[in-house]
Amino acid sequence: MTATPPSEVPAPQAETRRAHRIVAAEGSGPDQERTLESLSLGVGAVAFALVALVALVAFRFESAPISGPGSVGQFSAIASAVAGILAFIAGRYVLYQRQSGARRLGVLDYLDAAALAFAHGIIALLSWTLLAVILEDAFIGAEVYALPLLALSGAAASVTAYLVFYSATHMDLSLLALILAVFLVEGVLAAMLTASDPYWWKDNLSALGMTNDLSAMTFNLTLIVAGFIVTTLARYTTRGIPSSHANGIRWVRLCLILVGIFLAFVGVFPVDRYFAIHTGFASGMAVVFAILVIRLPAWIPGIPRPFVALGWLFIAVIAVFAVFFAVDYYTWTAVELVAGILVFTWIILFIRNAAALETDINAA
Repeated sequence: MTATPPSEVPAPQAETRRAHRIVAAEGSGPDQERTLESLSLGVGAVAFALVALVALVAFRFESAPISGPGSVGQFSAIASAVAGILAFIAGRYVLYQRQSGARRLGVLDYLDAAALAFAHGIIALLSWTLLAVILEDAFIGAEVYALPLLALSGAAASVTAYLVFYSATHMDLSLLALILAVFLVEGVLAAMLTASDPYWWKDNLSALGMTNDLSAMTFNLTLIVAGFIVTTLARYTTRGIPSSHANGIRWVRLCLILVGIFLAFVGVFPVDRYFAIHTGFASGMAVVFAILVIRLPAWIPGIPRPFVALGWLFIAVIAVFAVFFAVDYYTWTAVELVAGILVFTWIILFIRNAAALETDINAA
């Protein structure tokens, strides 16, 4: 018998780490982090230079407003979105090339990468747009001079490319859950703020996807991409969870994947054109979530009891809000918002609890 060298990670901990690291470069040397950090800085520097040059051509070295059409805010947001998408693709490619004996990528791997790259790009687009609008209100009537305009545009793209490349090369379940939450919140909020009908909330949340304008496209695309991300979370979250139930993990994975698929189809089929199909998928998502919460203690006996109780509490709250809607006390929009927030909060907390359960059992 040979003792495990101090520098090596014990087998159970290593398995846990691999189970919860979505893209990990295996077999890399101890300088892996420094190399990735250098690459992140390099990607940021390239983004700064390229976007500053494009801004020079686009604005012809003239001043521009902070926000709105033809502004530095609009240009920076779009350029940062493109830089973010390309940086994510580059990060995933670099890690794949650094993996020793990496398996051949399948269709689902490419779909996951495309959905995550798009999510990062949209987060960058909406974040920089929001910041520009806030600054416009702080500096009313001000314009950005030519030289600062180039520097600010390049800096926005540089920061975005750096952060997204880092995200792509360090993607784990916790970070993926955070990206899902930010993407959903920003996407739905953007659709709300740009809706052509200011009284959409009097109908339901799905009314945001009924028109043919940019707001409806933003809302529907947000649901579709979020659905892809949920299925990604479902596959990776349940990869290493221990359970004494013969098919428990398989049922949990299936329920989570169905939630993601149904969410995506809610965006694919707008409520005004496909009412029955849209309503069926939205209702099915709620039913599958309820089944998952109720059956979770049987499928994964080791799951913490407080988390199980929290799931029951979430279901009870959703039921109470549904009753309030039935008696015309709340609008259906309020019920949908509360239900959506609670469902995705539960999914994020499930990821944390599943990871803790696996770590504790492997350590024992």
